[in-house]
Amino acid sequence: MINLPLIAKKYDYHLPPELEGLAAVGQLVRVPFGARHVQGVVTELPGQPAVADTKPVLELLDPEPVMTAVQIGLADWMAAETLAPLGAIVGLFLPPGLGQQADTLYTLASGRATRLEKIGKVQTRLLSLLEGRGPLRGRQIDRHFRQVDWRASAEWLVKRGALGKQAVLPEPRVRPKFIRVAQLAVPPEAAWAAMLGLGSTAATQERRAAALACLVRELEEVNVSWVYAESGCKLSDLQELAERGLIVLRENQVWRDPLEKVEKKGLDPHPEFDLTASQARAWEAITNGFQELASGRPLAPMLLHGVTGSGKTELYLRAAAEAIRCGRQALVLVPEIALTPQTVRRFLACFPGQVGLIHSRLSEGERYDTWRRARAGLLKVIIGPRSALFAPLPNPGLIVLDECHDGSYYQSEPPFYQAATAAQSYARMAGALCLLGSATPSVTQRWESQAGVSIYLELPQRISHDDDLQGSPGLPPVSVVDMRAELKAGNRSIFSLALSDALQATLEREEQAILFLNRRGTATYVFCRDCGQSLTCPRCDTPLTFHVQDGERLECHHCGYTRQKPVKCPACGSTQIREYGLGSERVEAELETLFPEARILRWDWETTRQKEAHEIILSHFASHRADVLVGTQMLAKGLDLPLVTLVGMVLAEVGLNLPDPFAEERVFQVLTQVAGRAGRSARGGRVLLQTFQPDHPIIAAATGHDYAGFYQRALASRRELGYPPFSRLVRLEIRHRDAPQVEAQARALADQLQDWIEAGERRQTDLIGPVPCFYARLRGEYRWQIVLRGPDPLSLLRGRLPEGWRVEVDPISLL
Repeated sequence: MINLPLIAKKYDYHLPPELEGLAAVGQLVRVPFGARHVQGVVTELPGQPAVADTKPVLELLDPEPVMTAVQIGLADWMAAETLAPLGAIVGLFLPPGLGQQADTLYTLASGRATRLEKIGKVQTRLLSLLEGRGPLRGRQIDRHFRQVDWRASAEWLVKRGALGKQAVLPEPRVRPKFIRVAQLAVPPEAAWAAMLGLGSTAATQERRAAALACLVRELEEVNVSWVYAESGCKLSDLQELAERGLIVLRENQVWRDPLEKVEKKGLDPHPEFDLTASQARAWEAITNGFQELASGRPLAPMLLHGVTGSGKTELYLRAAAEAIRCGRQALVLVPEIALTPQTVRRFLACFPGQVGLIHSRLSEGERYDTWRRARAGLLKVIIGPRSALFAPLPNPGLIVLDECHDGSYYQSEPPFYQAATAAQSYARMAGALCLLGSATPSVTQRWESQAGVSIYLELPQRISHDDDLQGSPGLPPVSVVDMRAELKAGNRSIFSLALSDALQATLEREEQAILFLNRRGTATYVFCRDCGQSLTCPRCDTPLTFHVQDGERLECHHCGYTRQKPVKCPACGSTQIREYGLGSERVEAELETLFPEARILRWDWETTRQKEAHEIILSHFASHRADVLVGTQMLAKGLDLPLVTLVGMVLAEVGLNLPDPFAEERVFQVLTQVAGRAGRSARGGRVLLQTFQPDHPIIAAATGHDYAGFYQRALASRRELGYPPFSRLVRLEIRHRDAPQVEAQARALADQLQDWIEAGERRQTDLIGPVPCFYARLRGEYRWQIVLRGPDPLSLLRGRLPEGWRVEVDPISLL
């Protein structure tokens, strides 16, 4: 059985005699599918096919399997649990450039084109192109016919015999990388004896003798570019020496490794620490877990609930070492690319040369080579965000999810999946230990640990390895600043007097501060003061955000639409165009005005678009080349910065009042995590939380670092409303450019779902909606949604998934 890209099910093929005994489960093959040739992955080798008439497998595309048997099992489970096409799930496991659909090769039929009459301009151009260039693939022709539909013209020519076409697989976008090396092939004495008579001219003789002398000195193989530089020789000179049998020329494969330069820069050795009492108890449970797995018994996931700075990473490192000692590998997932440099350096210090990095900012070649090294068992630790879960490790023994509560583990575009849930299933199938770590686990994750679904481990206190600090540094005190009182006192600044004074004191002590605001840009919307008209995105109907970087521009943060700020209101013609609201750019600008001597860095989406931007910003701040770091949610991702003694939350309640059952949980988590960046050394620290809602229970819980209070309140609310963990949710969304049509489709499906609920006696399943989504129009399409809530709403859709609908199982947001 073979799974094909973007296909929802498996299809049976047979192996021709020449491939019998060569194909194995997990291999990538080329097969016919309709009129096309496509790639597929072998998922099973059954004794008998499910259908009588099967087509043959045409070719094995890789001698080694591209997926392990456990990964195939995980893909099957994910497809069943998310209702996504199995082919789309399998695509997650393949590196970029490997899993591709077939292309078409077009050739010119000799003599037929000259007999055609009344051919159009596009046909004429196409025939001329093929006559001049020879056979071309469809993707190559695309480059010559930009924004022109040439394929219909090609089909017309094919039917009349002027063109031939053949299904072929595209050229891979990434290939293994090789370098040419040279090495002495004879004893040094023989090489010196052959130095004379190497060339017919004095210049040739000099170059070749110099090249041979270089290789005599080195003996080991060296890159030919070094030989060129040392001797001034050319490739033809080395080829002549190789033909005489004096040297060997060959190509060696090299790995494109993004971590090579990190290791070359040098790493501080990982120090040995004595575990605290709570760490020791957690470590004992982890080692017992490894013993359980070694004896063949199943093991529940472990939830490591530790306050910020409690030493969770030390336990991750020791668990990875234990997995490697057992002859297995470790997967370490982090929620954001921003965290990978800091995490990678810690693991590289412990496991030099054995760590691989996977994330979307790497080049395709780097990701492809890391994938191949993982498959070959050359890497013991893989680190990265959710996509790293699908690295083809031969025998994973540990899966870590740091900051397991984070929404970044959820893929919010098809195929939808929750990496934190998938990781637990993967660990169960692989017989690996799954370790979930967080200072603010989700309500569902904490409830599952109470219900016995996972094993609860707690690190309730911070630790410090600072010799100047006696005992635990403790969590930083959080002070609430009521911005309503600031306004009454006449302070119109975005900074309260308390925060301004604290920043001044921090700068005078030559310490560092973090300013957090959960918004990008300079202003959250732009409007006309005369008529009140707000400038919105023409494709999304959401307010445009004002940015001053690269000129005054307005940008939609949903679809990327941009325009210049208008001089006049498009509605009334007034020139009274003003910006309102806060963004990270405005915070940075006002900070520069108040503290011109401060060195300021901004860390948000705009400043981290380029490759390695995260690492550059973080390394600059960690080495105290900046005094203040202004940023958005990236600052909440587990950073350890000992010089940070002040954290200021400029507007704490952003997102708190959204119409979403998970909004309060997200706000509590981000506020608690950001507060945890302060006071991680003997210098201590403090947090100032600015808000217009100082009495809100979530603000109060975050102020007191009161996870238990937040959890009990949230659990009671979820129980009363019937939300997870006391039910499961399935969100269905339909999109269309025609508003009446999308509404009609939503109402029709809601009626059908209600009939299914009543006919199937699933009266415990509630139907919420249909209603327009919170963002009712995105990228030019109108959006409506339906939510199913109940013990097993997924069962209502199995086998009858509505076409054209996006289906999210256990979504993390209903907006």
